[in-house]
Amino acid sequence: MPITAKSLREQALQLPPDERLALVDQLLDTLDEPDATLDAMWAKEAESRLAAYRRGEIQVASLSDVIAKYQVNSSSA
Repeated sequence: MPITAKSLREQALQLPPDERLALVDQLLDTLDEPDATLDAMWAKEAESRLAAYRRGEIQVASLSDVIAKYQVNSSSA
């Protein structure tokens, strides 16, 4: 009998929560393959954003302001 995602899911749901969490973490790790090209693109983007910030071309917000903004919006939902 072939293993299916449905049968694996049913079996996984029988595990205690901490073991399910560990299983999810392990599965997600298998999807996170390093990609040098993507890493280089993100590094270039970060450098570009930092340079624009230093030139005064972009606005910034403090972390506390961002958190406060989304806490207010999520509490009214």
